[in-house]
Amino acid sequence: MSKVLVPLADGLEEIEAITIIDLLRRAEIDVVTASLTGDTVKGSHGIVITADTTLDVALNSDYDMVVLPGGMPGAEHLDQDKRVHALLHKMADSGKFTGAICAAPKVLANAGLLNGKKATSYPGFVDKMNLPGVTYTGAPVQCDGKIITGRGPGAAMDFTLSLIEALDGKEKRNSVEKALMR
Repeated sequence: MSKVLVPLADGLEEIEAITIIDLLRRAEIDVVTASLTGDTVKGSHGIVITADTTLDVALNSDYDMVVLPGGMPGAEHLDQDKRVHALLHKMADSGKFTGAICAAPKVLANAGLLNGKKATSYPGFVDKMNLPGVTYTGAPVQCDGKIITGRGPGAAMDFTLSLIEALDGKEKRNSVEKALMR
């Protein structure tokens, strides 16, 4: 069974975080949610989410993928956390998957993981960073090797289905998608 870590920061985009967690669990993927601090995080629209654990505890385990929900200032909090950057580098160095949606692909960019890659994000983030080594596509979902990025809340379902496909194959993606009545 695949194992995914979803770091949660105050100011996250609730649609993205919940969609990622929910659909990955529907795909029978072991999902661990980890707050940067404390037991709960408050989303950008006031919804409070209880995390499974803290990031410090979560970092004691290995994962097949790390996925960063977007939202502001949630993505900014993730980007300012040295543990998150170190984790992203560890995942890349191990040839494992990283995903980020909305404003969170800027965290991947600032960690240097988007160099030579195609990526998408919420307009005004990666596209405005003037990164010469990054091809910004603006697509709802962009997969490039072990990096998967999503444009924003409206793409959260397609983004997460792409995460499922990357981890467990097209058949598992199709099974989850069919049950959603899409």
